[in-house]
Amino acid sequence: MQGQWAGEPVGPDVWTTCKELIPPGSVFAFLAEHRETLFPAAMFTDMYPSPNGRPSMPPQILATALLLQTLHGLSDIETIQELRCDLRWKAACGLGLHDTAFDASLLTYFRRRLARSRKPDRIFEAVRAVVAETGVLHGRHRRALDSAVLDDAVATQDTVTQIIAAIRRVIREVPGAAHAAASCCTACDYTDPGKPRIAWSDAQARAALVDALVTDAIRLLAETSDQVLDESAATAVGILALVAGQDVEPADDCDGRDGRWRIAQRTVPERLVSTVDPEARHIHKTTTRTADGFKAHLAVEPQTGLLTAVALRPGAGAAHHEAAVAPELLAGDDRRLQVVADAAYSSGPCRRALAAAGHRLLIKPPPLRPAVPGGFTLDDFTIDAAAGTALSPAGQSASFTAATATGTRRAAFDAAACAACPLRQRCTTARRGRVIQIRPDHDLQVAARRQAATDPAWQDDYRRWRPPVERAVAWVVAGGNRRLRYIGTIKNDAWLRLRAAALNLRTLVRRGLTRSGGVWVLAAEPA
Repeated sequence: MQGQWAGEPVGPDVWTTCKELIPPGSVFAFLAEHRETLFPAAMFTDMYPSPNGRPSMPPQILATALLLQTLHGLSDIETIQELRCDLRWKAACGLGLHDTAFDASLLTYFRRRLARSRKPDRIFEAVRAVVAETGVLHGRHRRALDSAVLDDAVATQDTVTQIIAAIRRVIREVPGAAHAAASCCTACDYTDPGKPRIAWSDAQARAALVDALVTDAIRLLAETSDQVLDESAATAVGILALVAGQDVEPADDCDGRDGRWRIAQRTVPERLVSTVDPEARHIHKTTTRTADGFKAHLAVEPQTGLLTAVALRPGAGAAHHEAAVAPELLAGDDRRLQVVADAAYSSGPCRRALAAAGHRLLIKPPPLRPAVPGGFTLDDFTIDAAAGTALSPAGQSASFTAATATGTRRAAFDAAACAACPLRQRCTTARRGRVIQIRPDHDLQVAARRQAATDPAWQDDYRRWRPPVERAVAWVVAGGNRRLRYIGTIKNDAWLRLRAAALNLRTLVRRGLTRSGGVWVLAAEPA
């Protein structure tokens, strides 16, 4: 049952009696004045379809508290403490001086109700509607794209911990698995919450434990293979199958024939890093910086710093790469834009998709790596992709092979000609001669590299409009918000959209957002 505004705060109304103590021009003061207009009661009616039951806290108060919580990066308990003790929070939410707010669990229930509703992004959309009504983006046809690494809320687990945790989860959630495990799982005591009691400094003991754990996992999977499972049980079995195979391989001394296993001497792409949050992944933001968690993908209007679209995705996988998410970020904007982005967005499919949507691209192409330091790159060869021929800087010719499954084509120059070539030292050190390869969008990338290298207008625009997106990224992760508070993509994506809404509202308030004549306006014209 939807709660209704009582109209009488508990104790003196904070906004009425202490208005001069609330910082003017702050988000608190704005919400105190315009909370009911920004979040009208009708906005949440579909979330409370039943007229029966005990009235809840009015959703306007909960939405306001949720927005402020996300803006300041607080936990539920910390948020309630602010509502009880801080005059600014009381004024923003319309509470009285003596109001003790509500239990922290109500924020959890409200988030869950919001996530299961037909419009889970309604708070973000409400703030976006304010942005549109102010006209602050009118005439601004640029969007800068970038991503930020967000650390997951759980600890990264090693192979032993993952397999043990996955077996325990199957025992808990799959009917009959506990009975099967009692007879087939003997590597350790799975009812003991700690790690197995072995000499961890003994390499042979560790190897024997890994082998026994993988064997237990395989046996348990075999015992549950014929069962019809519900969603939670099927998820538990799937996680066990994944962690039991991603980090191990047959032992070399037996070539796998006697079923012995060891830790693999490799890293699996998109490796699961924790059974607590199976969607978190290992991320390489750069060649030197790594993390475990997710990526926040952002579209920013660079002059105002407003976030026009956001999306949170697992940190690894081709489907979640910056270039794959970029068209989605711009799909909600029906205008033709100038898209500003770094080399992460420079893939051929991304360029084609954005160009097909009518956007002008200001995307930095990745640099080419020469086979010999300081030597010739792919652009020093004369390549006719349509004819399938290549001409080296010395005038030697070669033909491209048929395309592979990924569309890559290779051309190998004659080894004897390469050996006698006077430019060999700048070209290759391979005894069999120089080999080059091109991707399906070779001509598109060549044109992009040529424009970036020779067009002064392109260079000036990129230097001017690319740096402001870093400011927006800094806002998103500021105040301890680089570490996420929730588990899974869905919950963290909802948090990111709330965070974007709160940051956008703060930006608008700083620009003088107010209500005049029944419409949202900015008192100060944007720069």
